[in-house]
This record gives sequence, structure tokens and C-alpha cells, in this order.
Amino acid sequence: MMVSTRRFVISYAILLAALVLVFLFNVGFGSADIGAGEILSIIFGKEGGSGDSSGYIIIQRIRLPRALASIAAGGALALAGLLLQTFFANPIVDSYVLGVSSGSTLVVGFVMLGGYAFGFRRLPPAALVSGAFLGAVLIMAVILFAARRVKSIVTLLIIGLMCGYLCSAGTGILSAFAEKEQIARFSIWAMGNFSGITWPQLRVLYAFTLPLAAAAFLLGKPLNALNMGENYAVSMGINVKQLRGLIILISSLLTASVTAFAGPVSFIGLAVPHICRVLFRTQDARILTPGVALGGALMASLCDFVARTVVSPVELPLGSVTALAGAPLVVWLLSRRRYES
Repeated sequence: MMVSTRRFVISYAILLAALVLVFLFNVGFGSADIGAGEILSIIFGKEGGSGDSSGYIIIQRIRLPRALASIAAGGALALAGLLLQTFFANPIVDSYVLGVSSGSTLVVGFVMLGGYAFGFRRLPPAALVSGAFLGAVLIMAVILFAARRVKSIVTLLIIGLMCGYLCSAGTGILSAFAEKEQIARFSIWAMGNFSGITWPQLRVLYAFTLPLAAAAFLLGKPLNALNMGENYAVSMGINVKQLRGLIILISSLLTASVTAFAGPVSFIGLAVPHICRVLFRTQDARILTPGVALGGALMASLCDFVARTVVSPVELPLGSVTALAGAPLVVWLLSRRRYES
């Protein structure tokens, strides 16, 4: 027991230290060269004057909120992936399999592509955020309704996949009637990125993700029982039907809150739970939940750093970077499958 506890503590410490290091890289490095002393002065509020210097604007209004957003988004997506992989007892499931992200993309497509057609030349950011939430909530409502009537988890998984395909088809039809400039702008959003995140948006993002992450942690014991099979969970006095609804609700809201501000970001929810199972050598949800949150924050921060610096000043699509990082890891980890229960 002492050896396991020590391993868990060391693993948490490694993830946390790596996350802090990547966070400092995200704030300190970029196309603009800013000294370490100036960066620390700006972060800790020691910058004199009115704060109109170029360094202050870059750090406080661009790099710092972007770095903090990547931490919240990565942790949220990874937790959503862990919840759904436990729910479906399937290692290749993540938050996008239920069509939540596709629903957000469809409604944002209506807002971005259809808004101009109706004469709106400038769309406020609130319209995009509201559209993403609306699409996610609509798909989530369909899945929750199906979960009450469908007993088979495989059938529910197929319903989610079909919802995603239908939303993708609707998005494709919208794009066919849109102008090239509109399609280009929508495509940039659909590739996922943390650029342009403002402090008010960041506060809303954390206001959603932190309580939802706490709720996911509190589900640790029921999730462990569900890992042992539905019959075992019922014998332990767990309301499986209610637990299924909570898992779908929490994972969908976590995904929606991220998609609303950053667009669809793929592969984090799929890859990180696998990585953490190998790192912690356990299936215990009470151990994995905080580890997955740290791991997701680390992966999103690292991928965002690579996306904006590796070919600077050109910024790579974040979704492409996460896929390039996540897909080989998942293939390698699935080929090993040496997880300890």
C-alpha cells in the first residue's frame, strides 16, 4: 500500500511540475521577445504606468488567458473522456462520440454562415458562445432522452454516432451555400484553437469546468463499481440509471464549455485516460480523476505551445497537433494493455 501511495504521489508531482513548466513556456515564449523580468513584473502586477506597453498587452491580454484556457480545456476534455470510457466500457470512446461537439459545430455554423446571409456583417462573440452551448445542449437532451428508454449501451453509442453524422451533414450543407470568406472563418474555428480568449470568457470557462470536475471526482466510487459490471453496481445499491444520466450530463457539459470557447479539440479525451492508466498503473477512478485532469491540462498546454511556436509566426491547427500527438500514443498503449486493476 505504501509503495502504491508513493507511486501515486510521485506521478501527481511529475504531472504538476511538467504542467507548471509548460505554462511558463506558454507565457514566456512567442514571436515577440519579452524578458523574464518584465514577464514576472506583468504577471504579479508590478508593471508601472498605464499598462499600455506592448509587453503588457501581449502577456496580460494574449498569452496569459490563452495559457490558462488551455489548462481548463485540456482537463475538462480528459475528464469527459474518462467518464465516457468507463460508462461504455470501451477504450476508444471520447466525448465526441456522442455528437456533442458536432452539435455545437452545427449551431455555430448556422450563426457564422447563416448570420451573414441574413445581413449580420459583424457577429458578437457572445453569439458564437451561445450557439455552441445551444448545439451541445440539444444533442445532450437527445442522448439523455435515449438513455431513459434504451437499455443497451451499444445502442446508445450508435445513437450518439448517428447524431454526430447528422450534425456533420447539416454543417456540410450550410458550407455549400456559404461564401468563401465565411467558410474560411468557420474552418479556422472548427480546427480548434485557444487564441482570442478574453478574461471574461476565461472566468466563464472556469466557472463551468471547476464545479463539473469536482462532480466527476465525487463519482469515483460509483464509477469503480460500474467498472466491475452493471450487476455488481446494482448489488452495491447504486442507481445505475441515474449514474448513466449523470455521466452523460457531466461529460457533455464539460465538452460543451470547451467547444463554446475554443472550438472542437480532438484526441485529448481519448488519449489522456490511457496514458494515465499506464502512468498510475490502476483503474481506480478516485486515483485517475485528478491524474487525468492534470494530464489533460498538460497535453493541451503542450500541444498549444507547439501549435503556435514550431513554425512561428504561422500557427498550426490545434486539432492537427493533438491528433499527431495522441494517435500514436493510443496505438502504442493499446498494443501493450498492461494495466493493473
